[in-house]
Amino acid sequence: MSSSNETTILQTENLSRSFGGNVAVNGVSLSVQRGEFKSIIGPNGAGKTTFFNLISGMLPPSSGHITFEGSDITHTPAHKRSHLGIGRSFQITNVFPNLTVLENVRLAAQSRGSSNMIFWRSFRSYPQDEKRAYSILETVMLGGRELQPAQTLSHGDKRKLEIGILLATNPRLILLDEPTAGMSRDEVPGIIEVVQRIKQAGNCTVMLVEHKMDMVMNVSDSVAVMHYGQLIADGTPEEIAKNETVQSAYLGTYTERAV
Repeated sequence: MSSSNETTILQTENLSRSFGGNVAVNGVSLSVQRGEFKSIIGPNGAGKTTFFNLISGMLPPSSGHITFEGSDITHTPAHKRSHLGIGRSFQITNVFPNLTVLENVRLAAQSRGSSNMIFWRSFRSYPQDEKRAYSILETVMLGGRELQPAQTLSHGDKRKLEIGILLATNPRLILLDEPTAGMSRDEVPGIIEVVQRIKQAGNCTVMLVEHKMDMVMNVSDSVAVMHYGQLIADGTPEEIAKNETVQSAYLGTYTERAV
């Protein structure tokens, strides 16, 4: 178990969540290795977003346990999980529309500093946070747009900004919930590029929920498949693509297109 703790950043054990008579997540035991890029796939209603909500603390589990970096966080509130190093994006963009692109990211960086509650100070009192914000905006492909109001960004660029805000909080685990949701075809490649940059940087572990199978198969180290709330497979993209159970449950249309 000690060696597992050194390499495993997140582990769920028999994790379940019920809503009345509906079991949205049913006994999911999953391990995520430090530095891994793991995607969670499955048809609509498979329980993927609920599973993310349990990991991030947005929902309490009905049963089971969650361990992060060796510590039990099953009952840890969402805001404390964020400070422990778990960052989460949502299917609906979540940015400060009246602030500039730079201010959105700088405030997120500032929130992790020792003087984060001294709001009356000038932003010039936080040069390191501003420098970090500029660097992150380059990573998420928003360099040169620092002074643009966030509300004027396109939907795709707001998603990039949201990811930038996440990165500014120094997460060790990032949960990306359908980052391409609602995007036009032309906007998707930009998000894929941002996700690939995060993976290449190797600074954090990433879990991705996504329906675009080409993206999942190209960026993932491993893929877990959920169906009716249960985990039915977990392996490399190649193993998942060849898995007959997965094909019959979910991937049939994808493999047919790929042939």
